[in-house]
Amino acid sequence: MPTEILMPALSPTMEEGTLAKWLVKEGDTVSSGDLLAEIETDKATMEFEAVDEGTVGKILVAEGTEGVKVNAPIAVLLAEGESADDIGETSSAPAPAAAAAKEEAPKEEAPAPAAAPAPVTAQASDGNRIFASPLARRIAADKGLDLSQIKGSGPKGRIVKADVENAQPGAKPAAAAASSAAPAAASAAPSGPATDQVIAMFEGREFEEMKLDGMRKTIAARLGEAKQTIPHFYLRRDIELDALLKFRSTLNKQLEARGVKLSVNDFIIKACAMALQSVPDANAVWAGDRILKLKPSDVAVAVAIDGGLFTPVLKDSHMKSLSALSAEMKDLATRARDRKLAPHEYQGGSFAISNLGMFGIDNFDAVINPPHGSILAVGAGVKKPVVKEDGTLGVATVMSTTLSVDHRVIDGALGAQFLSAIKENLENPVAMLA
Repeated sequence: MPTEILMPALSPTMEEGTLAKWLVKEGDTVSSGDLLAEIETDKATMEFEAVDEGTVGKILVAEGTEGVKVNAPIAVLLAEGESADDIGETSSAPAPAAAAAKEEAPKEEAPAPAAAPAPVTAQASDGNRIFASPLARRIAADKGLDLSQIKGSGPKGRIVKADVENAQPGAKPAAAAASSAAPAAASAAPSGPATDQVIAMFEGREFEEMKLDGMRKTIAARLGEAKQTIPHFYLRRDIELDALLKFRSTLNKQLEARGVKLSVNDFIIKACAMALQSVPDANAVWAGDRILKLKPSDVAVAVAIDGGLFTPVLKDSHMKSLSALSAEMKDLATRARDRKLAPHEYQGGSFAISNLGMFGIDNFDAVINPPHGSILAVGAGVKKPVVKEDGTLGVATVMSTTLSVDHRVIDGALGAQFLSAIKENLENPVAMLA
């Protein structure tokens, strides 16, 4: 019987995507692991691999189609001995109709959960194939779980997201559920006047309608939810940068032969990572009915791209050298702008940095990206008059910072302690290397 190829869920929050490009055509023979298509999610364009071998019998969704629901059939794969004549009416219908037909007439097997992506295979120690969805495989890899020890609840015993989450300690599924539910909850909340009402206000005025892509929808949902549900409070400190700038200049001269050039932002990442270690209670996230306190310093850094932004995460930042952080940040930023980051590279972390200093912004207040406990807004370093320790007036390069804090996770005194640790690290940069 022909096998339907379903629209995969390539991230925990993905509900629909754009079939950007087919990499195969009808009649092509494919094997497990071959690339089938490029799928555009709300954050990135990712390649989708074949699970089984066979011949592409029919393509159900044309490339460039937007809003394809997860688990909707997008193509049909024929096994050896099967032909296009074996493809029934269900497979020839449009993807949404096919999905609806499947719901109305379920098979005897237990259907995969609604959010389950198309299956992929792994190899057990005894040589048998393990069937698991791409999302389940990624979650298992991140958590260090052995798929061969997990019983699948999907069709033909395939392992799906829920199976992997149920194999984890109770706190982690709760956090994932809270995170994945956030966009849905936010999109259901009132967001202002209806579209028709707004358009009516500008009748007779010249304007251009800009269609919302997946990224802009996600930003609107998540940050709208953040401002509505997270009790923000703000802490501000001025940080003198002269010692850091002098130290950076010295290091860059020494690293020039290796092609390394450290930026001020690299020092900020390192300073925040070290501060999360010295004030461990601030290294925490909100998980719905509990707080998760992280041990590593996984620092997210906002990167502006056309039409939105990414927050790639530099994991274990406290353990990496400044040159390693610099190289990793450059790589993540480049791939972010090309929308080539994988979900595990921009999800997670307990804390974020948003630096608008390079745009000449003196100071601003950043919105917390849930489930993070805080975010540091960084302004430009500018020359200002300061009072020195001996009481005399002088001039220093001063950078304004604002720490936005989730009061459910971090109280005022703890937030102040965390920001003070960041300031101490930046004003005494040599100590970060000790």
